[in-house]
Amino acid sequence: MRDISRRGMIGLGAGAAAALGLAACGTTEHDAASRGGGSHGGGRPGAPKATARPLGDGSTAYTGKQPNQPDKAVPLEPGETPPQFVIFSWDGAGEVGTGLFDRFLGLAKEHDAHMTFFLSGLYLLPESKKRLYLPPNNPRGASDIGYLTDEHVKATLKLVRQAWLDGHEIGTHFNGHFCAGSGTVANWTSAQWRSEIDQAKSFVKEWRTNTGWSDLPALPFDYEKELIGGRTPCLLGQNNLLPTAKELGWRYDASSPGGRQRWPQKNQGLWDLPLQAMPFPGHRFEVLSMDYNILANQSVNSTRAPSYNYPGWRTQAANSYIAGFKRAYETNRAPFFIGNHFEEWNGGIYMDAVEQAFKHIAREKEKGADVRLISFRQFVDWLDVQKPEVLTRLQSLDVGQQPAGGWKSYLGGQAA
Repeated sequence: MRDISRRGMIGLGAGAAAALGLAACGTTEHDAASRGGGSHGGGRPGAPKATARPLGDGSTAYTGKQPNQPDKAVPLEPGETPPQFVIFSWDGAGEVGTGLFDRFLGLAKEHDAHMTFFLSGLYLLPESKKRLYLPPNNPRGASDIGYLTDEHVKATLKLVRQAWLDGHEIGTHFNGHFCAGSGTVANWTSAQWRSEIDQAKSFVKEWRTNTGWSDLPALPFDYEKELIGGRTPCLLGQNNLLPTAKELGWRYDASSPGGRQRWPQKNQGLWDLPLQAMPFPGHRFEVLSMDYNILANQSVNSTRAPSYNYPGWRTQAANSYIAGFKRAYETNRAPFFIGNHFEEWNGGIYMDAVEQAFKHIAREKEKGADVRLISFRQFVDWLDVQKPEVLTRLQSLDVGQQPAGGWKSYLGGQAA
């Protein structure tokens, strides 16, 4: 793995970053070039419908309405308590032999939950064809996350396919993950973001041509219609991305750094769904709701810290997510956004922590709480059918603020 000790910090200035415990994801998150072989992951069977219609070179296919979706979103009734939405999302979404992709697909299936997978386009492009990639302000074929082995590309195809059939969303984490230097995504123009997006889509839509593989099934979705949002590398470059995203018809963006646990608003016409500052047990400052940001505060960006720290850090990470969930659920019911990577940083403790938090939240749902573990796409479907006056009331609640007079009173008149 690369040394990331000087990479990935959000441009807030040292004082602001320390106060909030913030750091963006590191560039080692999926450095597949340094990894050896591995399995394809278990996966569950899921054949596309008989009505599948191949698209383009057959890499993708239209198979009808996505299966395993929640009931159609409806507006809140007057005085109704809003659900507690929790969205788990994954940056990169590549399988590199660790079994983590399949592990969390299984966990979601066990608890009837859905997630968002922000797929890096390069994870479907063989390294032998890397010169097809023309990253803005970087050399042809460059990538700060490396390329997957052919076996891992095949595994990723299998699991992305299964994820969609299970009802999850496939978004984008773009391609080369450039977070530093002159080529950083922070400096890209809107036109350069358009190039990056077009290439990310082409690597998904043309994997069959680029690999030469004819014995694997197509991805069972039209990516032009499936792709309605993404998260930028290291949470950088959102301002210039948004005009292009709006032009492409995207409905949300999840790239904002340093968000708070409040109901979201739109930015340049798109729902702004940021990672959020959440309680960080044992500290007076809060930490961003992503595994790497917790790591950055626990081990100062080291992904291989001494193992005697792991039990305490694992517990602290899990309790941080649980505290964020509890604060929202018991007060303003703001949606809770959590970002992660399929990585075994510091002995895999962050994967264990997010699983522990996921199970805690799922148990609340299974005990009867109106908790919904859904994807970003499903969440904006809900937002888009709410009455504007109801959203305004929700958006006016601050972090940890309970509605005056209770939900029945607070939303009663407005909803009516």
